[in-house]
Amino acid sequence: MNDATDDELGRFLTIADTAEVLSISTSQAYSLVRSGELPAIKVGASGLWRVERTVLEGYIEAMYEESRRRSLWHQSDYANLAELGIGDQRR
Repeated sequence: MNDATDDELGRFLTIADTAEVLSISTSQAYSLVRSGELPAIKVGASGLWRVERTVLEGYIEAMYEESRRRSLWHQSDYANLAELGIGDQRR
């Protein structure tokens, strides 16, 4: 995120702000938080979820790394080994 966006949004993001940054629906962002995949905290008497901006940035970086590793795995010679139980499952 750029500095102007960082200043506008502040340290903590709402679920709606989080969804906007990730370009997903609010319900999808809420599901990520509720499942624990995206760490968040509840604040205030009404228990509104907030995602720390640095945590969201770390989550995004982790998803890029996971995607990179998955891509490398699928390009490797091991991706289609039947004894690993992956790859082509047809028999």
